Amino acid sequence: MAHPFDIIMMPMQILIFLFTLYFFIIGFCGLWRRREKKILTPRKNFAVIVAAHNEEAVIGQLVDNLQQLDYPKELYDIFVIADNCTDATARIAAAGGAIVCERTHPTKKSKGFAMEWMFEKLFKMEKKYNAVVIFDADNLVHPRFLLEMNNRLCKGDKIIQGYLDAKNPYDTWVAGTFAIAFWVIDHISHLAKTNIGLSAVLGGTGMCITTDVLEKYGWRATCLTEDMEFTMKSLAEGIKTTWAHDAIVYDEKPLTFKQSWNQRRRWAQGQFDVAHRYIPKMLVEGWRQKDIRIWDGCIYLLQPHFLMISTFFIIISYIQLMVPPFYTNIYTLLPSQMMTAIMLGQYILPMIILFKIRAKAKAWLYMLLYPVFIYSWIPIIFLGFIHRNEHEWSHTKHTRAMSMEDLAGNVKNTKAFGKAK
Repeated sequence: MAHPFDIIMMPMQILIFLFTLYFFIIGFCGLWRRREKKILTPRKNFAVIVAAHNEEAVIGQLVDNLQQLDYPKELYDIFVIADNCTDATARIAAAGGAIVCERTHPTKKSKGFAMEWMFEKLFKMEKKYNAVVIFDADNLVHPRFLLEMNNRLCKGDKIIQGYLDAKNPYDTWVAGTFAIAFWVIDHISHLAKTNIGLSAVLGGTGMCITTDVLEKYGWRATCLTEDMEFTMKSLAEGIKTTWAHDAIVYDEKPLTFKQSWNQRRRWAQGQFDVAHRYIPKMLVEGWRQKDIRIWDGCIYLLQPHFLMISTFFIIISYIQLMVPPFYTNIYTLLPSQMMTAIMLGQYILPMIILFKIRAKAKAWLYMLLYPVFIYSWIPIIFLGFIHRNEHEWSHTKHTRAMSMEDLAGNVKNTKAFGKAK
């Protein structure tokens, strides 16, 4: 029997089902890896760039870490952008052997503007580089990172994202659930899409971009999520982002829920901004180039919209339980086994990933709070949509100063340190 609201609810339910099924299938493609014969001879040279704003607490450890990478010293230089700094960031970075470039601007204060400024300086230098590698000041970097990126570049990749691991996954439950989310995304999104020929997405740090791409197309990514903006801008040009699973960067995760909330709200604002500016162009380019990777990029950008629609549907579903039926629920018409598998998948997949990376027992305890992290995205997404046109950058203060020796002790029970995941 048809109901008056079916004209709205039927398309909504079909859309939710197709989106869910799409991500569910892709997710399972990240449970395996393609075999790869690696090129282990260093051939490419790199400009290693760190954008830092008042990072005196952590910049010294990162520069020292970068000086000890397992790659010929003559094939990479370390540049630190001391961006609008009022502390000792520049002095500490220079003392560690980095080339410090100090930048001051009264209004253009985001990381995207700092990177654009740095690239312009880099292209004017006498020394030329095959690629740039970008890190955040709070990171630590696996010794083989550049060797892994060299392998990808030698195979013709132009834009590459490294594995985003956590520097402090066991500090607090917030850092722990944040780390789990990144481990899951690394596998069921980035690795999965690389396995089936789609494009990964840049993650803000651990990024490698060839200088010929930057010189030809420019950076021009200065919104709150400059990494996503550059990914989609490049994808529209037919250049996908590839995934280097063994090029590992350890990122500091927020310690408090407030820090996590603010950071994710900024990401939500930026994703809505990028989506509204790039999806129309990408739809046209996807059709013109007959490239499914570009359309998949559109689907990625639409994830916050999908969450908003799903939330609305769930609210309507609860209302229908209390009043006479006013729409047809198509999910009652689908095989119950399929619906059960899809519902359980959102919990089973993270558990499979934790098992694969040999996570500590504490991470399994954090799984009990993982739904809190996941469902807290709902109000964040709505706030991100409301404030999508605001572009004020909010800096996250980093205080977790760690060396690679400290990190090795922190992850020794998570996996064999330095080995592939």
